[in-house]
Amino acid sequence: MTDTTRTAQHLTNTVQVLAFDIFGTVVDWHGSIVRELQTLYPDVDADAFATAWRAGYAPAMAAVMRGEQPWTLIDVLHRQILETLLPRFGLAHLDEGARAHLNRVWHRLRPWPESVDGLRLLKQRYILVTLSNGNIDLLTRMAKRAGLPWDAVLSAEVFRAYKPDPATYLGVARTFDLAPEQVMLVAAHQDDLDAARECG
Repeated sequence: MTDTTRTAQHLTNTVQVLAFDIFGTVVDWHGSIVRELQTLYPDVDADAFATAWRAGYAPAMAAVMRGEQPWTLIDVLHRQILETLLPRFGLAHLDEGARAHLNRVWHRLRPWPESVDGLRLLKQRYILVTLSNGNIDLLTRMAKRAGLPWDAVLSAEVFRAYKPDPATYLGVARTFDLAPEQVMLVAAHQDDLDAARECG
């Protein structure tokens, strides 16, 4: 029996819930932000802006996890990072409405071309949930807009812990009254997969 066959049998016989990372795995965060910026602010280096915005994500979460600021939703962290970027990219003049609209670009991320159809196929057999550091409002509005067919929206907000904290991965199993091995993380990021594997 090949490893692929064994994995398929394990999925069929054991796994009940597929928990999906979102940013980069299901949706194209970089391309989506670049497209919006090119439309709204064509003089800005959209690629550099998107990259810099995402680069602030891990340090911002780390500051919360170290207790340097209280528990904070990703929408708020994204806004804090955005405020530091606007002067660097010549956008310090934006008013509050424009800043809030730009920050909500994370709610409007587009799925990869195969994401929706793939999820619909998987949904025929498995419970599909999100497991993202994004907050519930962000993930729900993104799903509504993009047609992502989740059975439930779970996030760091539910567990008050960011991935890769074990509370997130194990929290999915507890939510559905399952053993950890009955939940599979689907992610494009090796560190995320490694952390989930360590939780069983």
